[in-house]
Amino acid sequence: MPVLAPPGGMPDGVALLDALPMPVVLVGAGHRIRYVNSAAEPFFGVSSPHLVQMCLTDLLAGDHPVFLLVEQVLRDGVTIAEHELMLEGPRLRRTGITVQGTLVTEEPGAVLLTFHDSSAARTLDRQLTFRSAARSVSGMAAILAHEVKNPLSGIRGAAQLLESSVAENDRELAVLIRDEADRIRDLVERMEMFSDKPIERRPVNIHRVLERVRLLAQQGFAADIRIVEEYDPSLPPVWGNRDQLVQVLLNLVKNAAEAIASDGQGGTITLGTSYRHGVRLAVPGMEQRVELPLVVSVRDSGPGIPDSIRPHLFEPFLTTKASGSGLGLALAGKIIGDHGGVIEIDSQPGRTEVLLHLPVVAEGKDPT
Repeated sequence: MPVLAPPGGMPDGVALLDALPMPVVLVGAGHRIRYVNSAAEPFFGVSSPHLVQMCLTDLLAGDHPVFLLVEQVLRDGVTIAEHELMLEGPRLRRTGITVQGTLVTEEPGAVLLTFHDSSAARTLDRQLTFRSAARSVSGMAAILAHEVKNPLSGIRGAAQLLESSVAENDRELAVLIRDEADRIRDLVERMEMFSDKPIERRPVNIHRVLERVRLLAQQGFAADIRIVEEYDPSLPPVWGNRDQLVQVLLNLVKNAAEAIASDGQGGTITLGTSYRHGVRLAVPGMEQRVELPLVVSVRDSGPGIPDSIRPHLFEPFLTTKASGSGLGLALAGKIIGDHGGVIEIDSQPGRTEVLLHLPVVAEGKDPT
């Protein structure tokens, strides 16, 4: 229920404000919170009775742009909106938030703030971009598979024959030809995974997938890196393909490990799962839109992703690694899209987190 802190009467239209899906906060003198609607409670992660006993400075740093917005609204008497704000304080951290302030004439010195989270819309836009990129690569993969693999086999076979018949000084060149042919073949096979073939799905216990990924990582590329697990053990199974989910998560953990190693200061990889009310998406081949409430996260304490490449992370062949192919994240985006899910990346210096939003299995089915 909405709460209004005394003193002061309840503003008109409280029932309407409480019905709004976006958080609404009435801020009075001294930035004290006088009223919050029902949506504010889950947004700030604080109960309504506690919120109305707090000041806005208890939620946000004193130099946050929201306070300047409140001052401008009070001074000029106009409605002002700030877009793409980060709300970060001791109790919350949200990005991509639009805050709008409106003067309340019936409440002298009070400003009504509304908070709109546009991350869901950005997520959908990114998802469409990832799928478009995957489709372009799938076309290239089909051409390469048809036009390159057959002659490539001939080149490799000829190199093997030369290797056994040429002089010792020339054998190194024959081995080089064979190895490079193998490298091109591996690249083509990786690109073939971008094909539009439907995937086989069944109930999958996501924690077993993560346990497999953790063991593989700690026995190999992440042997010297601390891996922390933060799981919700009550989660239902994912509706997905176990092998492909292992592949995606193993690639994400490998990226995290390489980011930590590049920093040269050590670090931690955190694997997490949670249940949230996710966005709804229309999945090809299904009449109904699906909800994506299960979230898998891979977080590292590396240096973060450079600003210059963040908008292009899921574009094929984009890489900052000397030996990388640039297909890892593009393939991850394609696989998660095939699952009807969404993949997001949030990065800043010292912290990068990849979130996978996945569909779950209807109740009554057992995970594999």
